[in-house]
Amino acid sequence: MAMIRIGVNRLISNSELQDLDLIDLISERHSLVRKIAEKAWNDQSEIYISNSEWYIMARIYQKQPSISYVTKNVEISRQAIHKFIQKLAEKGLVEIKNVENNKKEKCIQLTDLGEECYEKNAALKAQLENKIAAKIGSEQVTLLKNLLKLDWDI
Repeated sequence: MAMIRIGVNRLISNSELQDLDLIDLISERHSLVRKIAEKAWNDQSEIYISNSEWYIMARIYQKQPSISYVTKNVEISRQAIHKFIQKLAEKGLVEIKNVENNKKEKCIQLTDLGEECYEKNAALKAQLENKIAAKIGSEQVTLLKNLLKLDWDI
């Protein structure tokens, strides 16, 4: 029986996957690829970046959004987002700046180091995608990506 490693100590068999509904299948696969991607980054870098921090970095890559925009468009609590942004700033990955003509609002952008880390991580994720494509076929990966991009009207 083939086993798929989920996380550090949790294994799920292919037969267990067969019993899952769509929502749980998406969740299991998402969890698996996120953990693999996070481990790939953390194995090659001295800067630890959590999945939530990557999520925020992806939303601000090559942009200068306001912090309020980020809190409205990232599916993490406002309080947690502020904590993650502060951690990213402490690591030298983001800069927090005042917004012109607005004393209350602040904007955020990746530093040069943040952009470099983001781009290196994108390359690691592309390698993972290539490994998946080598296993299930590039046509299947393309089909899956296209299905996930569709408007599901939900």
